[in-house]
Amino acid sequence: MAQLQPIWGLDSGTLMEQTPSAVYGGQAVIEGVMMRGPRNMAVAVRDPDGDIVLLRRVLRSSYRESLLRVAFVRGLVSLWDSLGIGIRSLSYSADVANGDEVDFEGPMAWGPLLLSLGLGIGLFFLVPAAIGQIGENWLRAPSWAGNLLEGIVRLMLVMGYIWAIGFLPDVKRLYGYHGAEHKTINAFESGAELTPQSVALFPLEHPRCGTAFLLMLVIFSILIFSILGPMPIQTRLISRLLLIPLLAALAYEYLRFTSKHMDRPLVRILVTPNLALQRLTTREPDMDMIEVAIAAFN
Repeated sequence: MAQLQPIWGLDSGTLMEQTPSAVYGGQAVIEGVMMRGPRNMAVAVRDPDGDIVLLRRVLRSSYRESLLRVAFVRGLVSLWDSLGIGIRSLSYSADVANGDEVDFEGPMAWGPLLLSLGLGIGLFFLVPAAIGQIGENWLRAPSWAGNLLEGIVRLMLVMGYIWAIGFLPDVKRLYGYHGAEHKTINAFESGAELTPQSVALFPLEHPRCGTAFLLMLVIFSILIFSILGPMPIQTRLISRLLLIPLLAALAYEYLRFTSKHMDRPLVRILVTPNLALQRLTTREPDMDMIEVAIAAFN
């Protein structure tokens, strides 16, 4: 197995040793990668001089609370924690990549974050719901047909958005670092040596990817919304907002289950769409990108 270096917690001053049995995840950031385990996280970023700047933190004890053992609740807790770490990591990486003064511990910019969440919910949940209602009324179709139309529109919007922003140069590089993150975790979980040459041979896809989470969120929305039956437009929109936590919890548990049972033929078939969609959000990384991902993981 890969040899992992122990990490000194910069917040607590105690040595927290990672173990190969733990589950690791990550996120692409600006010119870098964030990696996290159950007790530690790290962000590695290329600065304008080409050096790798590394930040390491011990995660707060809240990450090991009993809530994280409760099915369906743990998904929401993990997503909220990941959102906070992800936003801070993105902000930190942008500062390092631009050569600006960095402050990982500073206050979060809640205004832009809430605005982004609001726009995302409006575009990917409320707009498809409105289109589904209009199509249902115009065609005088049954409610299940309107819900199916809503789900198809939602899926097309998600995939179209991911595909379209992939043409932006900065996003292309972000997708490259996303691929480097996946390859590094795949290499570790396969017991391979964590060198750029070795890691480069591993797949771009990973069953626990956030892209797969989005796809499952859409699929579960089609299934759940279809059983609600006909309703006025106002009730329809409110129901979509109220059921987002349930959909997120279901998607999380599904990915958690399938990632643990990839040795089963049926599970491998079920996750095929999830892995295929990741081709939109990953690019083959260069050796420099892989080197950054390995630095964050170590």
